[in-house]
Amino acid sequence: MIISFHKYQATGNDFVIIDDRERRFDIQNSSLIQTLCNRRFGIGADGLIVIRSEPGHDFRMIYFNADGYEGSMCGNGGRCATAFANVLFPEKKEFSFKAFDGLHTSKISQVKNNGFLVSLSMSDVKLPNDFGEDVVLNTGSPHYVQFVNDAGIVDVSSAGRLIRNSEPYLREGINVNFAEVHNDTLTVRTYERGVEEETLSCGTGVTASAISAFHKKLIQSPDVKVFTRGGELEVKFKLNENGYSDIVLSGEAHPVFQGVIEV
Repeated sequence: MIISFHKYQATGNDFVIIDDRERRFDIQNSSLIQTLCNRRFGIGADGLIVIRSEPGHDFRMIYFNADGYEGSMCGNGGRCATAFANVLFPEKKEFSFKAFDGLHTSKISQVKNNGFLVSLSMSDVKLPNDFGEDVVLNTGSPHYVQFVNDAGIVDVSSAGRLIRNSEPYLREGINVNFAEVHNDTLTVRTYERGVEEETLSCGTGVTASAISAFHKKLIQSPDVKVFTRGGELEVKFKLNENGYSDIVLSGEAHPVFQGVIEV
């Protein structure tokens, strides 16, 4: 079987993207998806995105973790899907699409360095749950946020794996973020479930960390710059009585390469 694909990255979070508007790709084949994401025996990626047609909207994004199984919402994946949609619909700069957690809108505001600056609307977030100094919340995917003095020295693989595999998170899994606050900006490192390792960036994790920092009154502004190992992102949001709304995640997304693979 020959599969055509595109490879995109958003602040170092990389994805295999497949144009499946004709519905030929077997999304139930978890071993195939796992192979395509394998960095030694396949294309290599943190996840795989299937783009399908969606009545009334520009497309549907179906996201799979590198373990081959469908994941929940992926913020950087949604920004990469938007950048790829500009290839499918070059006349458009604004999009609406369905994902795991519902409807999203996105916008390409400018082209930079052979890539795109993409702003993505995120789902509303309920008021976070406090676990001592730590925070648990869902930003389209479940996240655990722990604030640290120096994110650069955290053993993310070990510490993240320990929390991810602890109760009550063991069965469903949870993404674990280690966030350092400096003035009104954050540095965030994330251990992602499904990848089961640290990634260079996580869009829903960055969003969770920014909201958690505001919730804990560690930052004052609802417009937050966040630095990850893969680059810089921006999160904007509004606080209301039920939680947080009008959440927008912004940052660059870039095509890496495209090709075909025989499997």
